[in-house]
Amino acid sequence: MQQQALDLPVTPRYGFENFISCAGNSTALEFSRRITDPAEPEKLLYLYGPAGSGKTHLLHAIGRQLAGEQYQVLSCRNLTVPVATNPGSLLLVDDLDQLPDRPELRNALWEAFNQQYSSGHTLALAGRFAPKELPTIDDHLISRLLWGLVARLDVSDDRSRQMLIAKLAQDRQIILPDEVAGWLLTVLPRDVGSLVSACDALYRAALQRKCRITLRLARELVLQGTLLS
Repeated sequence: MQQQALDLPVTPRYGFENFISCAGNSTALEFSRRITDPAEPEKLLYLYGPAGSGKTHLLHAIGRQLAGEQYQVLSCRNLTVPVATNPGSLLLVDDLDQLPDRPELRNALWEAFNQQYSSGHTLALAGRFAPKELPTIDDHLISRLLWGLVARLDVSDDRSRQMLIAKLAQDRQIILPDEVAGWLLTVLPRDVGSLVSACDALYRAALQRKCRITLRLARELVLQGTLLS
């Protein structure tokens, strides 16, 4: 049987042009484009929503729009002191809800934020929670976030999930038949993480067996507990 799943790395394509827009994230997309417009006075954006909802994609799209490939997205999970900014005075910060509860990190983030904000430079930050629900962020930074644009991403509706699973398959460079994708959406939990795990499990199984991804394979993995674990 011909192998159709190639042993290639996952290659997400982060740009505005391939962001999957739907009702639950259209405002986030609009605001992200807005802060990259040189004529737009507002330069501060905070995005929030569950893991896999597209926050990181939009942060990278903002960076690419403003700085080409010369940018970086900082993760609060491994933030260092001092906080590094991008060339062209662009600050992109992900995982704001996962900032360790350490005063020196809070202070460093605040200093970098305040320097960028006071200079009128572009800032885009993201986390899983709304500003007032961020667990380790100081009140003055929360207040500043609320001064700017704030958008929530929610892609749990059926149409959004169909578009997401197609994008996940494209990123993994695999052929996912429509009947398989449709069936998966009926048996998987509604969170995005489950879609990602299922695509990865199908990808690995097809590689190991050197076979195409079929409905039979997907059902077999569900019975084994591989797709629903």
